[in-house]
Amino acid sequence: MITVELDMLQTAGIGALALMVGMYLTRKISILQKCCVPSPVSGGIIFSLLALALYGWFDVEVSFDDTLMKIFMLAFFTCVGFQCDLRVIKQGGKPLLIMLVLLVMMIVMQNLMPLGITKLMGVDPLLGITAGSVSMTGGHGTAGGFADILIEKGLDGADSIGMAAATFGLITGSMLGGPLADLIIRKRLKDEQRQPQDEAIDPAMAGIESDEASPEGREKHVSTNEQEFQQYAKASYWILLVMGGGTVLRWLLAKTGVAFPQYFGALILAAIVRNVMGVFRYRKDGQWVKAEGLLDMERIISVGNICLSLFLGMAMISLKLWELQSLALPLIIILVAQVLLMGLFAYFVTFPMLGSNYDAAVLCAGLCGFGLGATPNAMANMSAICYKYHYSAKPFIIVPIIGSMFTDLINTGIITFFLSLF
Repeated sequence: MITVELDMLQTAGIGALALMVGMYLTRKISILQKCCVPSPVSGGIIFSLLALALYGWFDVEVSFDDTLMKIFMLAFFTCVGFQCDLRVIKQGGKPLLIMLVLLVMMIVMQNLMPLGITKLMGVDPLLGITAGSVSMTGGHGTAGGFADILIEKGLDGADSIGMAAATFGLITGSMLGGPLADLIIRKRLKDEQRQPQDEAIDPAMAGIESDEASPEGREKHVSTNEQEFQQYAKASYWILLVMGGGTVLRWLLAKTGVAFPQYFGALILAAIVRNVMGVFRYRKDGQWVKAEGLLDMERIISVGNICLSLFLGMAMISLKLWELQSLALPLIIILVAQVLLMGLFAYFVTFPMLGSNYDAAVLCAGLCGFGLGATPNAMANMSAICYKYHYSAKPFIIVPIIGSMFTDLINTGIITFFLSLF
């Protein structure tokens, strides 16, 4: 086996190339537009398949450096934190609580269903636990974290099985969310609730648009104005400042003994900065204006969306698809059933419980993303839907909060309960 190790810049370069290939495919292949498949996903899969071919035919494994990928992810979630306006969260309080209830229901079913399949097929029930919420909602991180416990309980190869299942979930979560939400919008919403975007807008740019909160930000525009450059510069400075401060906050939070995601400190600090500056005012040109105007949210959102697209592109090219080759028939059946379960749960349970409106449809896309993959996949799914139709603020606040603050905690507790049964 020959291993080709790419450094962080080479990895970032290939990730950017995958993103541009995906944008080209989105422009040329109508089904990708119709199904709202994010450009980083369609392009990244191409490069993942190339890496698989090198591995299978030439015995060459390409290893990617994830240093810049983590930085892009951290920058993106910092920008999400800046969007956490408590006034908006207060307005969307009920959907947030409902989503938490749905999250618990989904995680429980993700574990019960595979246990039922393993019992019917007469195989080790620990296989069902590994292919349950450990690798679906939990993703690669949780799958790796529980691998040693599952091996101790008697499941040989739990680490490889968990990584393969998580890879499968990451791919299907990115491919299912957009098409399912688009189907819901077309079939279950009235025409006036859809509000499709102007067809002149480039569909390949979903997730890279500027100010999502205002229709004007959707308009394509090019500016060489020096003031525009300075605004982007200041937005970048704010992001870097909070990213740095977020590491200190995360260190302090770690003292509580609770494990938080790497981006959690920056996300919380950004939210604090946004809301504190929303309270204070200062005099400008003889008038009192809100200090939050200094943040320039339009540019912060733009930078965040660029970072999300680059992160997802790099994440998709890094997928080790050959891990899926070793999946045994029972595991394949369980994973396919997990995808079907997620689709049916989102369509028949999530959408009506959240109010059967446009926000609910967008949240269904997000649920598929982090329920089978990870929070960035959820954000990309929702962005693709919003770019095709119109922006919805609440889902972009609710999903990161649930993904960063509640998912791992709830999932770990439920997994621990099911493991205690063995």
